[in-house]
Amino acid sequence: MNRPFAAVEPLRSQIDALPGPALIEFGAPWCGYCLAAQPLLEAALAAYPNLPHVKIEDGPGRRLGRSFQVKLWPTLIFIAQGQELARLVRPTTVDEIVQALRRFPGQV
Repeated sequence: MNRPFAAVEPLRSQIDALPGPALIEFGAPWCGYCLAAQPLLEAALAAYPNLPHVKIEDGPGRRLGRSFQVKLWPTLIFIAQGQELARLVRPTTVDEIVQALRRFPGQV
């Protein structure tokens, strides 16, 4: 299921306080790279139905993306207890995403 990007970005402290593992996706609803990544994400995340997936619309004046040093979309950040475990920028295969998800051993 392709969910929309959150138009209102959460605070960095809210992201850092997420319990357990989570996938943070920065992008924009009109971004061609972001749109191309959605079927890849859906396929990779099918095996992880309980993993929180937070989609954040990024752009000029958006502080959260800058706090994560996001420069290109989509940027996928895999975090656990506020710590970045992996990062993918413009993934092109399901396998890339699955490999990053495997950085959550026994957590998802």
